[in-house]
Amino acid sequence: MGHGHHIEIKQETFVMPAKGKNFAMIMMVLGLVLAGVGITQIDKSGASHDAHKTEVSSHEGSEHGATAHEATAEHHEAAEEHHNVMTEKFGPRMEYHAENKPWTTRIFANLLIAGYFFLMVSLCALFWYAVQYVANAGWSSAIKRIPEAMFTFIPVPFAVLLLTVIIAKNDIYHWAHYEHLHLAAGQPGYDAVLDGKSGFLNSKMFFGMPTILVTIWYLLSRKLRSISLAEDSAPKGDISNHKKSFRLSATFAVIFGFTISFIAWFFIMSVDAHWYSTIFGVYNFITHWVTAITIIALFVIYLKKLGYLHLVTNEHLHDVGKFMFAFTIFWAYIWLSQYLLIWYAQIPEEMYYYQIRFENYKFNFLLNLCMNFIIPFAFLLMRSAKRNHKLVAVIGTLMILGHYHDVWLMVMPGVFGPRMQIGLLEVGVFMFFAGLFLVWVLTALTKRGLVAVNHPGEVEGR
Repeated sequence: MGHGHHIEIKQETFVMPAKGKNFAMIMMVLGLVLAGVGITQIDKSGASHDAHKTEVSSHEGSEHGATAHEATAEHHEAAEEHHNVMTEKFGPRMEYHAENKPWTTRIFANLLIAGYFFLMVSLCALFWYAVQYVANAGWSSAIKRIPEAMFTFIPVPFAVLLLTVIIAKNDIYHWAHYEHLHLAAGQPGYDAVLDGKSGFLNSKMFFGMPTILVTIWYLLSRKLRSISLAEDSAPKGDISNHKKSFRLSATFAVIFGFTISFIAWFFIMSVDAHWYSTIFGVYNFITHWVTAITIIALFVIYLKKLGYLHLVTNEHLHDVGKFMFAFTIFWAYIWLSQYLLIWYAQIPEEMYYYQIRFENYKFNFLLNLCMNFIIPFAFLLMRSAKRNHKLVAVIGTLMILGHYHDVWLMVMPGVFGPRMQIGLLEVGVFMFFAGLFLVWVLTALTKRGLVAVNHPGEVEGR
C-alpha cells in the first residue's frame, strides 16, 4: 500500500526504557500482592475439604477399595442429580448446583484462565504474522517485529497451563473425576453423556493432543523467526527468504486453522462437559484474535511515542484500527449466533450453559457485551477515532480486559456454579501475567532490529 513518496529505510534498534521495564515489574509485584491477599480471602470451610476427602478415599488400601469406590460413586451420583434437575419454569431448564471443591481450586482455575488467555493471544499473533505473508500484505511489514516478539511467549503460558491441569485436573474438570470411577452402564452414578465422549475426552487425549499441536506450532514459529532474521542480512533485492516465509506461513495457516479448536475444546469447553457448541472453537479464536490485534496496536502506539517505527504512519494505525473494529463486530456476530442457536432449540442440555451465566452472572454477561462490542463499536466507528492514539490506547485496554473477562465467564460458572465473582485474586493473577507478557515482549523486541529492511513490502516506501 504505497502512498507515492519514498522514505529512506534505516534499521532501528530498540532499547527498553527504564520506565517501561519498571512499569511491567510493578504490575507483576502488585499482581502477586493482590493475588496473595485474594488467597487469604478464599473461603476455606470444612465443606470443601469433605468433598476432597471423599475423592482421596478412593485411593486407599485394597481392603477398603470396594467401600471407597461405592462411596465415591454415591457422591458422584448425588452430584449428577444436582447437575441434571429439570424444571419447567419458562420452558425446559436445568437447575445447577455445583459440588464442593478444595479451596485451592479457585487458584488453579485462575491460572487456567491466565495461561489459556495468553497462550491463545500469542498463537493468534503468530497467525496474524502468517496471514500477512499469505495475503502478500506489504503495509504490515513495518510492524511485523511486534507479532514476532509476541509469539515468542508461547512456551510460557503453555507451561503454566499444563502444570495447572496436571495438579488440579480432577477438581476443575468434572469428566476427569468421572473418568477415574470406571463405571459401567447400570451402575450407580453412570453418566451416558460422559461415557459417550470418553473416546475423545480422556486424559491421554487431553494432555497429548494439545502438547503435540502447540509443539508443532511453536517449531514453525521458530522457523519463521529464523527466516526473518536471515532476510535482514540477505543481499538487497534477494526475496528468497520472503518466498520461504510465504510457503511456511501458508503451511502453518492451514494446520492452525484446522486444529486451533482442539485447544478450546479440551481446556475450556470441557469444563462444562455435558454441554457443547459447534462454533465454540470459532468463538474462542475470534475473542483472542481481536485481542492480539489490539495488543499489536498498543505496542505500535507505545513504540511511536518513544520515537521508534519511523516508517509507521497514521495510515498503519488506521489499518490496525479497522481490524480491531471489524473483528469486534465479528465477535459480536459469533457471540449472538451461539446464543440464538441454543436459545431457539431450547434443549435442556445446551441451555444450562447460558441459563447459569444469564441468571446468576447477569452483570458479567451484560458487561461482557458492553466491553467487547458496544463500547468499541461506538468509539471506533469514526475514521478519525482509529487515528487517535490516545483513544485507541484507552479503548484497546478496555477490549483486552473485556476479552479476558470473556474467558473468565467461560470457565468460572462451569467450575463453581452460581456463586463466584471477580475478586482480588482474579485481578492479581491477570496483572502478574500481563506484566510478565509485557516485559517478555519488550525484551524480545531488543534482540533484533525493529525494521524489516529487506522485506519486499518496504521497497516501495510509505
